[in-house]
Amino acid sequence: MQRYGLIGKKLGHSFSKRYFTEKFTREGITDAAYELYELPTIAGLPGLLQREPELVGLNVTVPYKEEVMPLLDELDEAAARIGAVNTIKITAGKTIGYNTDYIGFRASLERFYPAATQKGRALVLGTGGAAKAVCAALEDLHINYTILSRSPKPGQLMYQALTPELLQQYPLIINTTPLGMYPDTESCPDLPYEALTPQHYLYDLVYNPEETLFLKKGKEAGAQTINGLQMLHGQAEAAWLIWQSR
Repeated sequence: MQRYGLIGKKLGHSFSKRYFTEKFTREGITDAAYELYELPTIAGLPGLLQREPELVGLNVTVPYKEEVMPLLDELDEAAARIGAVNTIKITAGKTIGYNTDYIGFRASLERFYPAATQKGRALVLGTGGAAKAVCAALEDLHINYTILSRSPKPGQLMYQALTPELLQQYPLIINTTPLGMYPDTESCPDLPYEALTPQHYLYDLVYNPEETLFLKKGKEAGAQTINGLQMLHGQAEAAWLIWQSR
């Protein structure tokens, strides 16, 4: 039996187990199982690998996409460039880190955000591991972006600095934070939502619930919206291909 799984701090929000279990059933894969492994700290990863010798692949979610990197034997070139890992391949006791968030996000963004508007700028909300994959994809698509953070570094903006007037310069707004994720569904990024227009495109990496408060407020203003489900599917399939590769 080949075992796969997801590591993170709290996994009640995740659809990954259901996604892969349904995939195994649909494709007649009978020698594989997918489990959830909650780790209080990322320091628990080596112990997990010792306890579960059948593990051949792991997904990584918040807050460990950056913290896991020093614990791995090797990094894929793209994951090293991005600075975050969301997929681990385990072969002959060796752990190799990859980033398939980039693949899932870029493919879904290209479908959602028309090429004609890509001259506009993007706002990236958050600075975690998922944000790094998002920023790498935006760079490769030649979309200029600004990061919005509660603790901004040079070149970034704090939320309080985002005025309604400034918001008009950013047609694409991408939430990479867990704000609004189940069970904290009444939270959302602190933005001047009243300044949103039908010319705005809101992308929320959160997919549970299907419509976050961030997306709901955007839709009420006439903005185009998308959640992270397409990205989840894209990154999951990319991870599967990595795990099956020799």
